[in-house]
Amino acid sequence: MRRLAHIALSIVAVLLISCGNNASQRDTEPIYSPRYAKGFAIERDRATGATLLCSRNPWQGAEGVTLYYDIDTIAPPQRIIAMSSSHTAMLDAVGCAERIVGVSGCRFIYNPTLCRAIDEGKIEEVGYDSSFDFERIRALNADVVLLYGVAGEAKAITDKLDELHIPYIYIGDYLEANPLGKAEWVVALAHLCGVAEQGQTLFAEVERRYNALREQRHCSAYRPRVMLNLPYRDTWFMPPKGSYMVQLIEDAGGEYLYQQNDTSSSKPISLEEALLLAMKADFWLNLGQMASMEEVCAAAPRFAKVDAVRFGRLYNNTKRTTESRGSDFWESGAVRPDIILEDLIKILHYEAPTDSLYYYTKIE
Repeated sequence: MRRLAHIALSIVAVLLISCGNNASQRDTEPIYSPRYAKGFAIERDRATGATLLCSRNPWQGAEGVTLYYDIDTIAPPQRIIAMSSSHTAMLDAVGCAERIVGVSGCRFIYNPTLCRAIDEGKIEEVGYDSSFDFERIRALNADVVLLYGVAGEAKAITDKLDELHIPYIYIGDYLEANPLGKAEWVVALAHLCGVAEQGQTLFAEVERRYNALREQRHCSAYRPRVMLNLPYRDTWFMPPKGSYMVQLIEDAGGEYLYQQNDTSSSKPISLEEALLLAMKADFWLNLGQMASMEEVCAAAPRFAKVDAVRFGRLYNNTKRTTESRGSDFWESGAVRPDIILEDLIKILHYEAPTDSLYYYTKIE
């Protein structure tokens, strides 16, 4: 029966995806309309009564692409393969972590409970990047695979999943620039798993707390200037001014120094331009895997005399990481931007020590 359900869902998904660019032709009514997320909606098909997860432009570079998934057919999934650690965090947040049977990149998982399940063989590795073990995926007898597309549609993967009659859904949380928009995808996964109320209750609390923190920072007229990142092979990549991290900084009352990038992706700049920016910075954040001032100065010796270094205002988002570089900032932080925002407010306005921060640590 499970195999028949898989085949049925695959057929439905293919039919729905094939007319994905013609969303206006579908007669639907809203079940859940996101307030911040741009990439999804939960709708009901008026003709069939089916609950549909509508995924919009779900991979980088997608324009005008709308995919519909009949999530009633999965009814709800009990065996899930998650290709992103943010998906595992969202499932955990709504009490569905025990349904995870496979992940991509076990070594990058931070959640201690999931790590124990991996060690005990309850969660298996299904491959990483483009090297997926489709035999393992098939053996896991999953009800659904949660996908994401980084550099475009993962057609080679979806074609193989279709061939194996394994249902999949694109989850585009990482494409959301708004921190609350990224977190709101927890509602989509909650609907998928049949626990819609838990997802909406959780998100409502995150939203309430995030907005309260954002309003609090307006009490201060001080807007410290912030530098981001480290050089990579003599090139410094600066995120666009409307990006996820930049919005967090601005919501915390900071000023992102590089306002020239109006695109949707990071822009490379020279070390000379980066040095001019760093000389203006009050704080320097997100320095890769750097753990000490000595490491920072060795990696970027020309930056050793900028004020942020001289006054010890360097903070990294690596407080909650594993030895294999699993990062909880990108895992549970996807669900809890309110906690990230609280860290940034403490850093930018109070120069908080490490012991009062959750995701961040002060580089000494």
